[in-house]
Amino acid sequence: MFGSNLLDRRGKAERVADQAWQHLLSAAGSAGDSVRDATRTARRSSSGLADDATDLVGSAAEEARRRAGLAFDALAGRRPALPWTLLIAAALAGAAIGWAAGTAARAAGSRDRAADEIEFVDVDRPNSPAGLDG
Repeated sequence: MFGSNLLDRRGKAERVADQAWQHLLSAAGSAGDSVRDATRTARRSSSGLADDATDLVGSAAEEARRRAGLAFDALAGRRPALPWTLLIAAALAGAAIGWAAGTAARAAGSRDRAADEIEFVDVDRPNSPAGLDG
């Protein structure tokens, strides 16, 4: 009896351990599936964020390099180069504005002259159209 009771208990413990092992394996398998699904979803949604972050870091790095170069030039005593494109653009804009103002002034001046053209008549001349000899 003692032997059969020991075998039953051992069998029962083995069965419980076997069931626990099966539950553990199925839980680990389903957790692995969940992790794989979550990883796949996170990878899809984060790829756009990673691209945006890469662009942001890249532009920040370019700005940092530009500023470091300017600081190095300043420490070396070199003056910054003139912004030639800005100067040329300002000169062209000034020339265009000057040309437009000159054209408008000439047009306004010619209209005023046409309205102010008055024919003066010399009254002292004998053949004058305003002569009173008539």
